[in-house]
Amino acid sequence: MTPRIRSLAFILALLFVSACEGGARRQFMSIGTAGTGGIYYPIGGAIASRLSVADSSRQYTAEVTGGSVENVNRMVNGQMDLAFALPVTLYEAYNGSETFPEPIKNLRILAPLYANMTHIMVGPGSRVQSISELKGTRVAVGPPGSGTEQIAKQVLEAHGVTYDDIDVRYLSFAEAAAALKDRALDAAIISVGYPASAVLDATTTGDARLIGVDSVSAAALIERHPYYSWDVIPAGAYPGQEEELLTLSQMNWIVSLDTLPDDVVDALLTIVTADRPELARVHPMAGLIDLRRLQDTPIPVHAEVERWLAAHPDAVQAPVTP
Repeated sequence: MTPRIRSLAFILALLFVSACEGGARRQFMSIGTAGTGGIYYPIGGAIASRLSVADSSRQYTAEVTGGSVENVNRMVNGQMDLAFALPVTLYEAYNGSETFPEPIKNLRILAPLYANMTHIMVGPGSRVQSISELKGTRVAVGPPGSGTEQIAKQVLEAHGVTYDDIDVRYLSFAEAAAALKDRALDAAIISVGYPASAVLDATTTGDARLIGVDSVSAAALIERHPYYSWDVIPAGAYPGQEEELLTLSQMNWIVSLDTLPDDVVDALLTIVTADRPELARVHPMAGLIDLRRLQDTPIPVHAEVERWLAAHPDAVQAPVTP
């Protein structure tokens, strides 16, 4: 090897080592979402991509998960850094419950997302018109232990239906849609923003249809669990839906533990406000992000959120119409 070639090889080796060391210094951050048939995952992916650009010291990735409960548990176990979750999960996790025997007092809210609508689908040809008529049928309630499953159980019980009354199927949104189309399932309860790909799939190609909640039963549920709100799925949201449907909703939240670095919180809040129109092009529900909802949260917010809001009063704006 000539001296010139040796010198060139040495320089290339130094560049390679430098590149490796530079790459090693970039910290990997994980964002827990849910299944691919819902809305968490595409919005989570869009936020992760923008965070990775805004924060040169970290690489963010959106993970497919079983949803809210898994996300919170994996954050506590150090397997995730941020997550999307429903208030029923956050309330039970922070205060302790059967699902979370040990209260997670260091759980914190970072930002609101959009409201999850409770979708109750019945299969093609079904004569079921109300939730109370689901007794004796095969009902998908979401992945086991997920936020959707927590909601499904409460909604069913509010209408006089327990798990003992039905054949419970623990399926993801996409799996439930496929099972409805194959007539391997009679009904599915899905908590998701609209329009949801799994619901579109089942109603477009599988002739599934949506039914609403009973107003008296739903009112009693809201009285017991105030993190529920009245809502409607508008007419025309899905194929064959000619009238608006009365339903229940819950706000989705982006959460972390209280140890999440302040600069990550700052970057996230900047993205969900400044980049909201771009996020809404990924999915229209992202256009409903409204920081005014931080005035009413099921658990405490991260300390940096309060500091950021004080420094950016103009960032609190009305949501973009989807």
